[in-house]
Amino acid sequence: MKVVVLGAGMVGSAMAIDIKNQYNVVVADINEEALNILKNEYGMNTIKADLKDKQTVKDIIADADLVVDAVPGFMGYETVKTIIECGKNVVDIAFFPEDSEPLDKLAKEKGVICITDIGVAPGMCNVILGYHAARMKVNSYLCLVGGLPKKRTWPWEYKAPFSPCDVIEEYVRPARYKESGVEVTKPALSDPELIEFEQCGTLEAWNSDGLRSLIRTIPDVPNMKEKTMRYPGHIEKARILRESGFFSQEPIDFNGTKITPLQMTEKLLFSDKNWKLGRFEEEFTVMRVIVSGEENGVKKEYTYDLYDEYNADTRTSSMARTTGYSCTAAVNLVAKGIYKEVGLSPAEYLGKDEACFRGLLEYLKERNVIYNLTVK
Repeated sequence: MKVVVLGAGMVGSAMAIDIKNQYNVVVADINEEALNILKNEYGMNTIKADLKDKQTVKDIIADADLVVDAVPGFMGYETVKTIIECGKNVVDIAFFPEDSEPLDKLAKEKGVICITDIGVAPGMCNVILGYHAARMKVNSYLCLVGGLPKKRTWPWEYKAPFSPCDVIEEYVRPARYKESGVEVTKPALSDPELIEFEQCGTLEAWNSDGLRSLIRTIPDVPNMKEKTMRYPGHIEKARILRESGFFSQEPIDFNGTKITPLQMTEKLLFSDKNWKLGRFEEEFTVMRVIVSGEENGVKKEYTYDLYDEYNADTRTSSMARTTGYSCTAAVNLVAKGIYKEVGLSPAEYLGKDEACFRGLLEYLKERNVIYNLTVK
């Protein structure tokens, strides 16, 4: 089976390496440096290409059996649409801002399996809720998630494991959640609270727009919320940048050149001295998913805790492991014919199926990405 991975970023590269011994894998990206690492260190087949060009994508995936979409979010929707138009099964972790629902009709017309948002969050948190919502009356769902460097370096105490524009989206995109059956929208970075974790101490959580398709696909849950986490103090710094216009996409004139404040901010923040995560830099991912309600007439609360660190043996970041291996687990489910639902499948759809749910957790466990379950 030939699998084409579109995107050789930190997560895309980790996924390609993970499945290179199972399938005939080709990786495409415009970043020659990233491709050279895959080619020279891992012996992988690579293609340098501008994936923003629709015809280029069509040419690259022409003989693919399955495509993994790992491009930046702003390119994600159109890339997935192009893949479906070509009649190729696709597993996506681009986390694009657009509503994915319109892709369902196209995927069904083309007879295509299209799995979206199958990372860590969104991703495995959706899978977990999907599993329990199919087996109990869920009254409350909460997801707390963050990826952070182990070394806290002033002033930001943060390093970004994925695309700059996707990170900044967490600070600007309004957060949707549900409270007592009512959909609520609040600004990103709102409702800060401190959460204690045994492995990494106190973290600061805020409202972020992570529910995505869950509001539509599992509408009967009256209380649903996701919060992103950083080290304490990060929220105020991000708010200052946002409210001062540093994340604005409105062009300004700078000595006769038109640029946006966001372009400048990305350039500065994602330099080696600020948010750029070093290739071998130690970091961790922490996530807690709490699902509570009634099961067979009895009150139940399921808590899934994930704590994962950079793997020095494989030189793989934790965020790439926890995000990418969820996606490659889904690739495996499709490739083996375990999941074969034609049409659009947000991650929570996989959770409804017992074999897929257990398969995802087992695949991750084999790679030492472990979700510890506590039941009350």
